[in-house]
Amino acid sequence: MEIKGKLIKLLDQQSGQGKNGTWVKQEFIIETQEQYPRKVCISLWGDKVKELESIQVGDLLTASINIESREYNGRWYTDVRAWRIVKENTSNNPSTPPDLPPLNELDIPENIPGDDDGMPF
Repeated sequence: MEIKGKLIKLLDQQSGQGKNGTWVKQEFIIETQEQYPRKVCISLWGDKVKELESIQVGDLLTASINIESREYNGRWYTDVRAWRIVKENTSNNPSTPPDLPPLNELDIPENIPGDDDGMPF
């Protein structure tokens, strides 16, 4: 699944020692850009935490996520875990078209066959 929104907060990075070695977790909050915006807390684990370094609060991003719920002592907990984050291109300048040669350098024929009445169509 994918979710798009604006990064509104980076939470503190967490780390610890587990049976498989050291782990690192980074959570962040995005706000969707819908008519009724929603805030979603998303977590990144391991090497994926580095993907947040190039993203600043206020940037638009798309997160590819997995959602998983688990039960513990009769209560259910849901985890939204990102496996890829892409910063959206928010520049106000649309991509510029390739440079065209000046009009006087284009090969435009002066006499078009069948153009006797001077009408353009």
